Amino acid sequence: MATLHLFDLDGTLMYGSAAPVEISRQLGLAEEIVEIERAFARREIEPPEFAARVRDLWADLTEAHVTAAFEGAPWLSGIREVWADVRAGGDYCAVISLSPGFFVERLLGWGAHATYGSRFPAVPFREPVDPAGILSAAAKVRIADELCGKFGVGRADCVAYGDSMSDAELFGALPVSVAVNADHHVSDLASHAYTGRDLREAYELVSNRR
Repeated sequence: MATLHLFDLDGTLMYGSAAPVEISRQLGLAEEIVEIERAFARREIEPPEFAARVRDLWADLTEAHVTAAFEGAPWLSGIREVWADVRAGGDYCAVISLSPGFFVERLLGWGAHATYGSRFPAVPFREPVDPAGILSAAAKVRIADELCGKFGVGRADCVAYGDSMSDAELFGALPVSVAVNADHHVSDLASHAYTGRDLREAYELVSNRR
């Protein structure tokens, strides 16, 4: 049976940062995004309100900003190599993130079979955010189940990689998970834990499942 590897993005594939942070830096709005991120981390705002706030913050966002943020982000080493190995072994890999889909989808070019992010209006923004398109922690479980159906595997054949409480529900739903650069709140829920900057090393913890 094939294995489906499910990756979070912010703080997992990206070391110590997140897509909204990297995008905001390109706009000179690093301090402003920190305040919004803190409110979200303290659960003072839910994902739809977070999305609405960053959409307003990014009023001047262009595709050039998004490209610069993506290319300059502090990615873990070895992402392409891990996904190439996954594909070579007949397995599957996907990214599920609460961050904007227009950023997350760029990882298809690195070898992911599928990517899922929150649905934002097209860049540059001319429309408001539709709350129905914004993902949540619970949505990660729903999407994982959809991917299982698509690829013909079950939850027992999945491995989740994540770092924050937005991954907790998915970790609870799957028997195998890897906490990547996570604090104890998340690593205590995972079957494996990794601290470092090379995805190949995290992947080695579970690659013998094939």
